[in-house]
Amino acid sequence: MMSPKELNYIDDALGHEKFLKTQCQDAIKNLQDTELKNCVQQIYDKHQQIFDTFYHLT
Repeated sequence: MMSPKELNYIDDALGHEKFLKTQCQDAIKNLQDTELKNCVQQIYDKHQQIFDTFYHLT
């Protein structure tokens, strides 16, 4: 069982990861350069992985 403080930390981390994923999605939509788009997609995928890790802690 997690303490309320730990749950708040995870909630904050989920919020940050969600924000970063949204920023990546917006960038992907607006980028023209394929190489740069692929790079941002990899960053998005990493943030999705981190989000999933935090989410499964709850």
